[in-house]
Amino acid sequence: MADTDPALPLAGVLVVACEQAVAAPLATRHLADLGARVIKVERPGGGDFARDYDTVVGGLSSHFVWLNRGKESVVLDLKVPDALAALRWIVARADVFVQNLAPGAAERLGLGAAELRAAHPRLVTCAISGYGATGPYRDAKAYDLLVQAEAGLVSVTGTEEHPAKAGIPAADIGAGMYAFSGVLAALYRRERTGEGTAIEVSLFDALTEWMGFPLTYAAGSGRAPVRAGTAHPAIAPYGAFTTGDGSEVVLAVQNEREWQRFCAEVLGDPALAADSRFATGSARVEHRDELHAAVDAVLGGLTGDAVLARLAAAGIARARRRDLVGDDGVLAHPQHAARGRVTTVGSPVGPVPAMLPPLGFAGGTARMDPIPDVGEHTAAVLAEFGVQGLGDR
Repeated sequence: MADTDPALPLAGVLVVACEQAVAAPLATRHLADLGARVIKVERPGGGDFARDYDTVVGGLSSHFVWLNRGKESVVLDLKVPDALAALRWIVARADVFVQNLAPGAAERLGLGAAELRAAHPRLVTCAISGYGATGPYRDAKAYDLLVQAEAGLVSVTGTEEHPAKAGIPAADIGAGMYAFSGVLAALYRRERTGEGTAIEVSLFDALTEWMGFPLTYAAGSGRAPVRAGTAHPAIAPYGAFTTGDGSEVVLAVQNEREWQRFCAEVLGDPALAADSRFATGSARVEHRDELHAAVDAVLGGLTGDAVLARLAAAGIARARRRDLVGDDGVLAHPQHAARGRVTTVGSPVGPVPAMLPPLGFAGGTARMDPIPDVGEHTAAVLAEFGVQGLGDR
């Protein structure tokens, strides 16, 4: 691996991760981005199964490319006593141990938080699970879609007629980010106390927290927010509108002053602001269909660029509804281009596209080390830690 920039905040921190899929790899990739050394322990016979989700990035999986840059891959068969002993030997020298093994598996392997921390009080352990270590759902399968359904995200996503899952693995991302922030907090606490700690994060708990607005709305009103596509259940006009050239403009009118400017300067109809159906925020939501018809009648006669220009002149929040690819796609976004956000990292198949880390530190160079091949670093890591005769078992 390339030398880590010493200006990065986690330079010198060793993380060992028995990880797969999305949540734990996302947490440890962010740690690697900040300078930590991450040793990723994979299974023999293919490694992390996220390697096989698809083959669209030059033969590599898009999930794996996204989640695993800057790590060292070590293959160990933890059913083999010598391999398990080797892992425990490496963990004893680590600062952080992250795992998202099946419920109870870490404890059966002697890698549970209680056992590890009893032997290594400075160690920070982080266990990521689907539903937590206790409760009736402890052993339930916790694929992202299933957790989105159980946490209610599917119930508030989509249109009134058609509920939908989020287009990204929201439960996995939520858990991964809470694990990442939890590890950072634990390392900070260790600097003050000298003691590590045990962190537990579940996909279900993380996503339920992210459901805070809909759950609070439901608790206060006795009903769930309506599914409204790109619209907002409590604000109108808000969402995507199709313009005369077929492009979609997203706008958000947040208060009465903006509503009056929107009517006068964008729609060219100041009197509409005082129409009793639309005169207050709650009235606009109640008469959303009629409101949208009035907006569509004007925007449908203009190009997307013309609508955006009017919205800008009126000081109304606006955006393009972009696809992922193409001349106007997210990868070609002018904001990314201006800030040099799109780059490449090395991989077993050569350079592949990547975004720079969202966290930047003054004086530090963003760490963009390669994506490892399965078991690429097994021999070197085992030799470094004095483990002999294992090969890639």
